[in-house]
Amino acid sequence: MKKGNSQNIQRKSVGFLLGSTVLVGIVAMAFAFTPMKQEKPAAAWVAPESANALKNPEKDNAAATAKGKSLYNSMCASCHGKEGKGDGGAGAALKPKPTDHTSAKCQEQTDGSLFWKIGEGKGGMLSYKKQLKDEQRWQLVNYIRKLSAKK
Repeated sequence: MKKGNSQNIQRKSVGFLLGSTVLVGIVAMAFAFTPMKQEKPAAAWVAPESANALKNPEKDNAAATAKGKSLYNSMCASCHGKEGKGDGGAGAALKPKPTDHTSAKCQEQTDGSLFWKIGEGKGGMLSYKKQLKDEQRWQLVNYIRKLSAKK
């Protein structure tokens, strides 16, 4: 091969490498300055009006609340946390995050709304309509009410 051809090939190779490096740099910069897609806040989970009208037959029943605590610890605490703050280990990867039962947002809901949501489930939360009797769901509602007092 002639000396001129060898130098020409080297120049082309260096030019190609330099051009490729610049192109990669431009692409990397474009990605670096592209805003990350932000997650939309989860839509509010609203119970139907018919659920809000339900009356808790176990309201102010200490024995029912104690049973609710036992159910909560065995069925809910893994995701919602022992204190109900939505920080249970099994719920860490869930989207949306488990509800903080001590929050005003949760506590402001009617007993009927909480009862309905326990029955229906949503996202990572299972429906407990078939696993729990109505009486047990009301017991859970009673205990959830007590969680706000523990804040």
